[in-house]
Amino acid sequence: ERDSVPSHENTRTREWMKEFSQVYEQQYAVALFNSVRFEIEGGGGTQSQLLHRKDPLAGCTIFSGSLFQYLEENRKWRNRFVFVPKDYTINLYESKAAHERGLHPKLTINCAGYKALTSMEEYMELINKSLPGVKAKVGSNPFIKCATGFPLILWHPYARHHYFCVMTEKEQKKWHAVLQDCVRDSNNGLPENCTVKTPAFTDAVRLHRQARGQYGTWDMMCGTPPQILANLVMETLHPDIRNMIVPRLKGKMQQRQKNWMLISDAVYKQVLTQTTGQYEALVEACEAQRGPLDARLRTDMDQIITSKEHVSSKIRALVLPKAEQILRTNIQPYINSILEALMDPTSRGFAEVRDVFFREMVEISKNSLNGGGKEKMGENMERLSMLAFHPVKMQSCYEKVEELNLEGLQQRFDVSSPSVFISRAQILMREQMDNAVYTFEQLLNQSLEAQGDSDMCKLTQRCQDRVLKKYDYDSSTVRKKFFREALLQIIIPYMLQQLAPSCSPELPRFKELIFEDFSRFLLIENMFEEVVLQSVSKDIMMAVKEAAVQRRHNLYRDSIILTNSDPNLHLLGENPQVDWATKFGGDEPEGSVSSADEGRGFGRRRKQVVSMIQLDGVPLPYESCLEVPGVELIPEEDAESKEEENEEDQLGKAEDLSPKSPDSVNEIRDLINPVVEVAVPVSKEQSEVTNKTEATTGSISVEDGVEEGVTHVTTVVETVPKGSLGEKTSPQAILQQLLASKKQEVDKEEAAIQNAIEELEIAVQEDESEQITEISAAESDNESSPPLVTDSSSREDSGFQSPTSEGPVDSEPQPITNGLNGEEKIVDPVEVEVVLS
Repeated sequence: ERDSVPSHENTRTREWMKEFSQVYEQQYAVALFNSVRFEIEGGGGTQSQLLHRKDPLAGCTIFSGSLFQYLEENRKWRNRFVFVPKDYTINLYESKAAHERGLHPKLTINCAGYKALTSMEEYMELINKSLPGVKAKVGSNPFIKCATGFPLILWHPYARHHYFCVMTEKEQKKWHAVLQDCVRDSNNGLPENCTVKTPAFTDAVRLHRQARGQYGTWDMMCGTPPQILANLVMETLHPDIRNMIVPRLKGKMQQRQKNWMLISDAVYKQVLTQTTGQYEALVEACEAQRGPLDARLRTDMDQIITSKEHVSSKIRALVLPKAEQILRTNIQPYINSILEALMDPTSRGFAEVRDVFFREMVEISKNSLNGGGKEKMGENMERLSMLAFHPVKMQSCYEKVEELNLEGLQQRFDVSSPSVFISRAQILMREQMDNAVYTFEQLLNQSLEAQGDSDMCKLTQRCQDRVLKKYDYDSSTVRKKFFREALLQIIIPYMLQQLAPSCSPELPRFKELIFEDFSRFLLIENMFEEVVLQSVSKDIMMAVKEAAVQRRHNLYRDSIILTNSDPNLHLLGENPQVDWATKFGGDEPEGSVSSADEGRGFGRRRKQVVSMIQLDGVPLPYESCLEVPGVELIPEEDAESKEEENEEDQLGKAEDLSPKSPDSVNEIRDLINPVVEVAVPVSKEQSEVTNKTEATTGSISVEDGVEEGVTHVTTVVETVPKGSLGEKTSPQAILQQLLASKKQEVDKEEAAIQNAIEELEIAVQEDESEQITEISAAESDNESSPPLVTDSSSREDSGFQSPTSEGPVDSEPQPITNGLNGEEKIVDPVEVEVVLS
């Protein structure tokens, strides 16, 4: 079984990559033709009003902090320092000191394809779906228990899962926003500026899936090309391995789930290794041919375009009648419903972006009006420059789009889930926010250089209004383009699937119309899809145009073109990014880094987009590597759990026996100024004593013979019942006194009542003996016993002995004298705290 899985996986991966390589080589030539044609003919969409930042995260990091990570090898929760650089990978270190020393991280996580979860219930639901034949019972324990009530889980359908937890809900929300941003950015792994490789790859993936009958959107189009290819391989390989392995898994249900995840992760890693190497070799081979292909295209471009239009007209005559029939009956009735489902949450999200930007502007204006100073203004501008990449502040914008729901339309048009469109809309929202912020920075800097900072609030307000006007226009343009692309992504695969049975057999005959020299740049499959796209584009454009008329979506009409009120604005985009800390503070910003330090994780500290979490009244959490008590991997294994419990109990007892350091401020204060409690009597006349603290001078001898000075005496009045003072005497002294007194009294009473009646004698004797016994015990107690110190460390102390007093009355407590200041005052017994210095 061990040998069968790797050999099966290797064979399938090689076969799959061989087929994909052929499709990619064909699509590479087509993408090169389209790129060169666009370069020659020009064209393009509406020009953006806002400026674009070239490298928005230069010299910055996203987040760093500490949380607990579950280690599967020893089933313990360990504290880890997490560092998230600008590439959004998650790096886990042993401690913050290890990161600052430049050590390699314990683990690096690329979040492409992951989901960030915040509950064990949601996680177990996904686990049960991954193994249809191995499901946990309702209410059963998972194979992992969270050490706190605030878990954070990274789930992947094929790769290893990662488990974290934090101490508070506030931390959980912030970390969840950070993890979601890492997933969002990692999923967007195909660079848009690659006008040849990226279109060639996406078209090759789509055509390869369609050849296997898989139309529609795909959730795992996530990450870099090798990761996407690994996901494609696992899409077919994973069910085969599961059917092969799962029936042979042994043990408890939780153990089988864990073992299956380990197997899946091992297979995925192996597949990813192969796809990475083979894809790099494939791209290198295609790039080597780019020069000759480019030269041929530029030479024969006119003839290639003429040949393509001729063949396309023939395909259009075949396809259009069938496409129009499908369009009228199966698509047109649903276009408005799809568009409405897309527009409402997306428009709310972009409106929230505008509101968040406006709120930040208000804060900056308040600072100017309240005289916050230049340094405060520099701090606010530094924070504003990273606003688009602050996942917590942008979370409200992202949540608006997450309400997008295509339920009822997904099955009809084979849309797996709306996550593809949600992620794309969120990326566009972040780009628009950064464009607005960057444009505001450049306009404000230009105004400051021209007019000075004498009226900062007025300059800020003026730049803000200009930026918001530009944002509204660009937001409308970006959203309309997004709606058109989303409709095409939903409708085109559905139409291709409907037309394939009748049109696919007819397409090969059109290859004869293409010259052999042009056959690498003109593929029948691509021209067929272009004809289908053209057939539906008119209806999609009309639907979006009609939606723009509705004011509630805040879209500009296509006929409205914003006049360029800033003709030289695009020149500002060439300026370097404004360093506000230096401009307003005069010093080098704390987070600046040199080009030599930028590639390293140490040196001068960079600016961090998201601030650390500081709990009220608690120091910065988790600075050292702490261990959270481990939890059981398999709850059903009683023997193993009992052994671990016994070991933990023994460790706990050993820790209890060892000396401990003081944990609180009061304990430390008591060590510096020890307190000794003694019972000091005062006179009956002064029995109304109140609680108070008096400064005094004196000394007291403790057990080790050292004289300690007395600085304060705190009087604490307590109600003492009858006979309680006698109880403070040692039990041995009381017993001796009672025996002596009893013997004397019995001898006297026997001579006086010899001839009395036995029953009366006994009654009288008992009554009198009780009174005499109490009086004798109290008298002997006063004569022989000093007042006791309640604190065990000072019981032998004789520095505060009270002189004897007269015998007490039976109904009143025994009086003792207060000898602290040499005065003989008779009061009720009280407890006195003596502070030693």
